Amino acid sequence: MVLKLLDIKWIRENPDEARRMLQNRGYEYPLDELLDLDSLRRQKLIEVEGLKAKRNEGSKEVAKLKSKGEDPSNLMEEIRNINEDIKVLDKEVQDIEENLRDLLLQIPNKPHESVPVGKSEEDNVVVRSVGELPKFDFEPKPHWELGEKMGLMDFEAGIKLAGSRFTVLRGNGARLARALINFMLDLHTREHGYLEFEPPFIVNSKTMTGTGQLPKFANDLYHCESDDLWLIPTAEVPLTNMHAEEILDEDLLPLYYTAYTPCFRREAGSHGRDVRGMLRQHQFDKVELVKICTPETSYDELEKLTQNAEEVLKRLGLPYRVVCLCTGDMGFAASKTYDLEVWLPSQNTYREISSCSNCEDFQARRMNTRYKPRGAKGTRFVHTLNGSGIAVGRCLIAIMENYQQADGSIKIPDALVPYMKGLTEIRHFR
Repeated sequence: MVLKLLDIKWIRENPDEARRMLQNRGYEYPLDELLDLDSLRRQKLIEVEGLKAKRNEGSKEVAKLKSKGEDPSNLMEEIRNINEDIKVLDKEVQDIEENLRDLLLQIPNKPHESVPVGKSEEDNVVVRSVGELPKFDFEPKPHWELGEKMGLMDFEAGIKLAGSRFTVLRGNGARLARALINFMLDLHTREHGYLEFEPPFIVNSKTMTGTGQLPKFANDLYHCESDDLWLIPTAEVPLTNMHAEEILDEDLLPLYYTAYTPCFRREAGSHGRDVRGMLRQHQFDKVELVKICTPETSYDELEKLTQNAEEVLKRLGLPYRVVCLCTGDMGFAASKTYDLEVWLPSQNTYREISSCSNCEDFQARRMNTRYKPRGAKGTRFVHTLNGSGIAVGRCLIAIMENYQQADGSIKIPDALVPYMKGLTEIRHFR
């Protein structure tokens, strides 16, 4: 059903507000074409209903004529013509709805009223900064120099095996990444109440469409065309779609899900950005957090989800800040997003390490995921939230840069020592 996507009724009744929303989000969108299609669809549906009513009346009249022994041939021929007209109109409505659905799938989510209006990251608002920036009595090195010197990262091998923006981790580099994954999963499942999953890393087109990756971001995804399957860009995709086409009991909500997966992105449009090191890769690891809840609780859950991701950085002793993204910098499916940005000494700046978003009912409408409220009739769409808890590769390089020592060795944060079998610093790749 077309109307299960972004609420077309809201757009129809608030076209000026819809235009402002699209402008604030920085989207060029054929809104007039959408409204014209919606109007044409409703007009065609009225015509169809009128013909069906006329057909039904005619059928009753045929029965009356037959009961009187009169010839209904002329009326029956008229009904046959009406049926043909109905078939033509039904096909026209179907085509209009397909076009309307395609247009609706390309509309970004509405920002929450608390989101700052702005055009780019320059207009984002810093909410809080946590931790003291490290002070070095030597010139800190970037992670790629540390990784190559210690034998932890092999960039040439990544290029040899797959191409640019792929990296091979070796020895203690791979071990540290695995330690981070286990640390994050243990924290979120044992202390934050998340249920761990191991989902498929490849999903179908319907699943990608449900969370908003398709059709908008097809060029940024890896597609197995012969099977029409897609490599996931984040575990958000399979985790959120676990309840597609389902009606949940309110007593089950909220649901907290987490998973470690590799993630795959073509990074289309990022040519020339972050070409050194591991900051922007085609394949990277991430521990993802997903929540499914009622509309009344979703913004409280966003704050909690953000705090869950922050706890990773706090326990690792990494300085970071929380930033509320403006309308022009938010992701396609988000109503509100907090970015966590970790300090990278080599760049003398903060860089994104996690995005925590409330998508409200945007994804739920696409997936048709609803819940039945206690003591109420009917169903409502759930709200979905997601966040990185956190990106493993970026956390790895943040540790390397913030915990580096003058001789190039790397201290291991106390929280990770048990996961490294008691190793307190890395001095070589083994």
